[in-house]
Amino acid sequence: MTSQPTPADKFTFGLWTVGWQARDPFGDATRPPLDPVESVHRLAELGAYGVTFHDDDLVPFGSDTDSRDKHITRFRDALAETGMAVPMMTTNLFTHPVFKEGAFTANDRDIRRYALRKTMRNLDLAAELGAKTYVFWGGREGSEVDVAKDVRAALDRFREGIDTLAQYCVDSGYEIRFALEPKPNEPRGDILLPTVGHALAFINSLEHRDMVGLNPEVGHEQMSNLNFVHAISQVLWHGKLFHIDLNGQHGPKFDQDLVFGHGDLLSAFGLVDLLENGGPNGGPSYDGPRHFDYKPLRTEDIEGVWVSAAANMRTYLLLKERAAAFRADPDVQEALAAARVPDLSIPTLAAGETYTDLLADRTAFEDFDAEAAAERGHGASRVDQLFIEHLLCAR
Repeated sequence: MTSQPTPADKFTFGLWTVGWQARDPFGDATRPPLDPVESVHRLAELGAYGVTFHDDDLVPFGSDTDSRDKHITRFRDALAETGMAVPMMTTNLFTHPVFKEGAFTANDRDIRRYALRKTMRNLDLAAELGAKTYVFWGGREGSEVDVAKDVRAALDRFREGIDTLAQYCVDSGYEIRFALEPKPNEPRGDILLPTVGHALAFINSLEHRDMVGLNPEVGHEQMSNLNFVHAISQVLWHGKLFHIDLNGQHGPKFDQDLVFGHGDLLSAFGLVDLLENGGPNGGPSYDGPRHFDYKPLRTEDIEGVWVSAAANMRTYLLLKERAAAFRADPDVQEALAAARVPDLSIPTLAAGETYTDLLADRTAFEDFDAEAAAERGHGASRVDQLFIEHLLCAR
């Protein structure tokens, strides 16, 4: 029987997720505003570990200092009452019309400077609340008209922004790491750093590249028809999985932000197996928060919001349970061995062997029987079926 979520599971939610009022480009809100303090208490009751937020989720844009302090004090009190953590924070650089043409990469220099100051102010709050990760999603960093944005100059400005903010954290003594969040499109027609691969390449250009990683999101890769499990595997390979956003997506559509697992369930199962069992010793490959960046369906009332929040955690735990059973199944272990999956971890060149030794090895080429090797089956179908059967609780 699947256990109920507890803080030990490290499940976190953004205030903007349960607090989404369900506006979309075609319709007004279907739910009233949700008090962040209520969100903290309700999520704690459901077994969550923490909450995350953009600055504007907690303090309305344009609030004066007194009002801002009151919002923060109420929020701090709620955290203290519930024991909830704030593992990650971020800045809203996309909602207000001032950012309609960009923030760190806006053509207008004064807007870029304002975006940096807005972020620095929220980094101060992140440090005060103990957040260890700061996410950067460049939702307005892009264009609809190619010739209206010098992309090379924009990448210079993006790098300048991240470098400046990283140096600010270093000089301030903040133990905060940055996590870039890729997305291909929406709200801009084409967003800079659209995929995990683009973002990894960009990080290599940064001055403080060691403190910058990624915050990949399920739907953001899948809306470009990319394989999210492969993406996370590569991010782990680079040691850059600083945070992760979990949700559901039905392929290349608009950003649906469904409950985790309520889109591509097979991919969700593979992802949970990777996160929980993909470490070098068969244990977890990622020990950070399991963060749900989803939107409750527009059809739901407030009670439906909390039903959907609980569904994210329960679905993850169900998949975690099934993944453990899959890995423990002797038939699965035998099928993986027959498919030579473990063999891929063996280096192609033996210890101490060089290409000179390889050239001298006639079995590697001259005496290699390519036709016989081509006849080998690899057993992937059996592995795939066992994966399905465990997902369907048939084993």
